[in-house]
Amino acid sequence: MGIMGAEFQIDVSWNDGRRAERRSATVSVRVRRPGETWFRSKVADLSVTGFRLQSFMKLSRGDSLWIMLPGFEGRRALVLWTSGHEAGCRFERPLHPAILDHILRISR
Repeated sequence: MGIMGAEFQIDVSWNDGRRAERRSATVSVRVRRPGETWFRSKVADLSVTGFRLQSFMKLSRGDSLWIMLPGFEGRRALVLWTSGHEAGCRFERPLHPAILDHILRISR
């Protein structure tokens, strides 16, 4: 099935990590792979397009996951890279800038 007909598919070859300002923050989140239970983790950097996850979950490039930011429902993301207990992830749909500002404000 083509990209338009797929339920969830992101082109992993495109890296937008430099296209959105990354904001340093320490945010407690919950993450899970589809069909699994929630796992407590931390986000170290956050932007409207993605985040750097610090987690003991075993993740690989190309994995899809759900992340629950404080005060919001879960949203889908894709793992773009991993290094040790960190993973760079991109949201399926970018955050609204007001949501990013709110999360950064409560993480201080």
